[in-house]
This record gives sequence, C-alpha cells and structure tokens, in this order.
Amino acid sequence: MKFLFDLFPVILFFVMFKWGEGHPEAAQGLVQQYLSGLVSGGAATVSQAPIMLATAVAIVATIGQIGYLLMRSKKVDVMLWVSLAIIVVFGGATIYFHNETFIKWKPTVLYWSFGAALVISQLVLNKNLIRLMMQKQLVLTDPVWQKLNLSWAAFFGAMGLVNLYIAFNFSTAFWVNFKLFGFTGLMLAFVIAQSLLLSRHVKDTQ
Repeated sequence: MKFLFDLFPVILFFVMFKWGEGHPEAAQGLVQQYLSGLVSGGAATVSQAPIMLATAVAIVATIGQIGYLLMRSKKVDVMLWVSLAIIVVFGGATIYFHNETFIKWKPTVLYWSFGAALVISQLVLNKNLIRLMMQKQLVLTDPVWQKLNLSWAAFFGAMGLVNLYIAFNFSTAFWVNFKLFGFTGLMLAFVIAQSLLLSRHVKDTQ
C-alpha cells in the first residue's frame, strides 16, 4: 500500500498526460482555464498542454499526499518533503515557461538528492540512513549495512543518468511511459536482487 501511495503522483501524471495526448484541444482548454495565470504569456500550444496539465496534477497530488498524512497525524517522510520541493520548483518552471525540459530533470534531481543524502550521511555524519529505515526488519552486520547504503546511493545515481538518457533521446510520450513502468520495474528488480543477496547475510547473523 505504501508503494502505491508513493507512486500516486506518478500514476496521475501518466494518466493525465495520456488523456491530454488523446484530447489535446480539451487539454489546452483546461490549461487556459486553470493555469493561464501561471503561464508566461498566458497561453500554451496544443502540443504543450498535455505535459503542462500532467505536471500541474502531479504537483497537486503530491501536496494532497502530505495533506492527507498531516490530517491523519502521521509522520511525513523527509523524502516526501524533498519530492514536494523539487516538483514545485521544476514543475512550476515547466508550467511557467511552458517547457517540458524542467519536469524531465525532476526525477534525476530527486534521485541524485536521495543518493547524495545517503553518501553524505554515511561518510560525513556517520549515519546510515538505510539502516535507520530498515533496522527493525533486518539484522545485519555493520559492514553489510554500509555496503547496502552505498549500493542504494549508486542505484539512485544510475537511475538519474538513465532518466536523462531517456528524457533527451526519446519522445516525451516514451519518457512518460518509462517514468512509470520503466523506473518502477527497475526499482522492483533492484529490491528483489537486494533481497536475494541479503538473505545470505541475514542467515549468517542468526
């Protein structure tokens, strides 16, 4: 459920972009009606409307996630706050300048922020963020926790590079598809691979 909750803005982004792709004039009408005051020049072309509308929906969805958690008096993860800040800045730039380049950079900035946080926390602050998140579920030795933390940092670094390659070498439609299905698939594959490798270390510590 948490996985689906985290994916909520990405799913809505995908759905709204696909709808806008199939109904470009209607998407442009919605942009003109609801976003014209946020767009430089006050207008967007038919081709720009789907990504702008999808970006606006993703921003609202992320704000909604945080609002939902706060209303239920639940803790809002730091990563979610970081995600909100990044999507507001880069998504807002996409809407204002009606330029999809900014929102295409958003996943990379987010992944690299996560990766940098993991590395800096371990090497500078002597804190293992992955351990702090997972120590209630796993019992591992200190060297394994360190390797796990750095492997996640490397994974996020690689994901950021993959996003840039896909975003600027393929069509926007392909990037939107990959953003949901490709990155989700890569994340699941990485988690499964990590689980298989960790199972041996968990047994060794018991």
